[in-house]
Amino acid sequence: MRYRDVPGLSGAANAAVRVLERGRLAPGIVSVALSVWSVRVHGAERRWRRWEAEFTCPCCGEGWARDELQEALSMLPPKAAAALRVQVECLDQVLLGRTHRDPAADPELAWWHRRC
Repeated sequence: MRYRDVPGLSGAANAAVRVLERGRLAPGIVSVALSVWSVRVHGAERRWRRWEAEFTCPCCGEGWARDELQEALSMLPPKAAAALRVQVECLDQVLLGRTHRDPAADPELAWWHRRC
């Protein structure tokens, strides 16, 4: 896997993402997670790109992508986290508008795992 810039982030924010990926995550995971989360949120049916498929499996679904983004948001420096949070929250708003709460879902799960 190679490092990938997160589209829409500044050079400084992408540098902070690379430092995080180098030290604590996997190279390219934040960009992949944002791409996969976007596909999930927009309900697009498409085949995974080879560089996305390395992180995605049928048993995990797309929810892992939002989990990875949440982890990155909690570990990035404040400015980089704020820039990424803008993109993630835009996608979250789309998901909230397209789905409803699953009453049968485990309340201990993160909110994005309790939507259908």
